[in-house]
Amino acid sequence: MSCFCSGTRGKDVGIESLGSNSKTKPKKASATSYSFRELATAARGFKEENLIGEGGFGKVYKGRLSTGQLVAIKQLRLDGESHQGNREFVTEVLMLSLLHHSNLVKLFGYCTHGDQRLLVYEYMAMGSLEQYLSEKNPLGWRNRLKIGVGAARGLQYLHCVANPPVIYRDLKSANILLDNNLHPKLSDFGLAKLGPVGDNTHVSTRVMGTYGYCAPEYAMSGKLTLKSDIYCFGVVLLELITGRKAMDVTRKQREQSLVAWARPYLSDRRKVSQIVDPLLEGRYPLRCLQNAIAITAMCLQEQPNLRPSINDIVVALEYLASESSEVVRHRARTPPRQSHSQSDTQSDTTN
Repeated sequence: MSCFCSGTRGKDVGIESLGSNSKTKPKKASATSYSFRELATAARGFKEENLIGEGGFGKVYKGRLSTGQLVAIKQLRLDGESHQGNREFVTEVLMLSLLHHSNLVKLFGYCTHGDQRLLVYEYMAMGSLEQYLSEKNPLGWRNRLKIGVGAARGLQYLHCVANPPVIYRDLKSANILLDNNLHPKLSDFGLAKLGPVGDNTHVSTRVMGTYGYCAPEYAMSGKLTLKSDIYCFGVVLLELITGRKAMDVTRKQREQSLVAWARPYLSDRRKVSQIVDPLLEGRYPLRCLQNAIAITAMCLQEQPNLRPSINDIVVALEYLASESSEVVRHRARTPPRQSHSQSDTQSDTTN
């Protein structure tokens, strides 16, 4: 892997091959190098009013480049003893320079200047899914499915197209960004790992990630597999369905862990409506909800070999999304009846 050096905008950084297969030539990655002065000017001196997010390894600011383009600028916090921040920086440049998909956030460039490490991404106007849900924005059932499908497609690209496969390791609602059309993109690849190859079944690594999302077998053993990501994805689906956070210490103790609170409801089709986000106000097809709950429950199986592959998840969610859209179109064509049986349908939104 080549070193990253500070320089003026316009230089490229070459990185080892990733994402190619045996039938194609290795890809050469490149990421534009920006000067610290340019990025500091773009983010207006990294003032508080330009702050749009904060994570474990740094802050993210809204900025405008000299070209007029809006960007998100991540200023990483370096840990002098463990060098974790610098490792995250190198990993993220490596991953996002070589992996390209409509459901992965786009990296424009980077900056190294002294102890500064900055990353420049496309700006996602609606922020993260976590922010969107916590701010109680109205999010209809079809848009929740749309976000789930998009996030699954991004994960599918990492697991099935990238060669070797990539284990995301930090899939969570805070790392799913939304544009003006609520199109989701996975972001923050600093903890990503290349998956097992050949006869290997897992990657051994120290446990890192976010509490409330971490797969139980990974938390206990440090053995990381593609199925670890599937568990995280199940937690995200549960957040979309319930509107709750994965971990919420403001709730009663038995309700703080979303998975622990919801698990008794996941196996009883008669109770699933009790955990749905109240903001939906019952506007969803009940059968579609039950199927979404079933997919979520499979992702959250404690035994990793019982969890579905991401290919199966994408197929199932795409079917639910198309089915939900068809329900809305059918109702638009059908005159309202005097009464409806809740066992057949719930009202749905067009959002």
